[in-house]
Amino acid sequence: MADNVYGERMGDSIMRKVILFIAMSLDGYIADSEGKVGWLGGQGNEEEMIDTYSEFVAHVDTVIMGWNTYYQVSTELSPDEWVYDGLKSYVVTHRDNSSTEKIQFTSEEPCSLIRKLKKEYGKGIWICGGADIVRQLMAEDLIDMYYVSVIPMLLGNGIRLFGGSGKEIPLKLVKTQSYDGITDLIYEHRG
Repeated sequence: MADNVYGERMGDSIMRKVILFIAMSLDGYIADSEGKVGWLGGQGNEEEMIDTYSEFVAHVDTVIMGWNTYYQVSTELSPDEWVYDGLKSYVVTHRDNSSTEKIQFTSEEPCSLIRKLKKEYGKGIWICGGADIVRQLMAEDLIDMYYVSVIPMLLGNGIRLFGGSGKEIPLKLVKTQSYDGITDLIYEHRG
């Protein structure tokens, strides 16, 4: 495996990076006041769209999300197929669900789960959502990269992405790109 921004080679192993890859409104929300994400998208110029997802997902093999994100994906966004096929999926929840070959339901605390997964060999670990998991990982300084797509929308209220972590986290801008009114901001931890 070649070195890349999503992992660092350390002898015969790779130090897995934890990457937040998420979209938010210009005013910092990841969902509207009803928890919906129908507003996600550009300003309507499909000719400008680029496939950032496929490029990103080639560098990860694990995805972590909370119950609300899982429920939204499995019931609204893609009810007929699991869109994270090919990735080891963890859903952090206190609900009693049976794990499947594709999805591991766990009540393990997100920070503990991340620390355990970082010790295993593999590619990057994608934090898909939700905001509560992101805040917990930020409080423990466990996110290595922030890949945030800013959507050209002001929601006014909803579920805020970066609220109340209570910690300053110094970042270094690695890359920006814009397409169809969307701006991707990619930062890495510099602390």
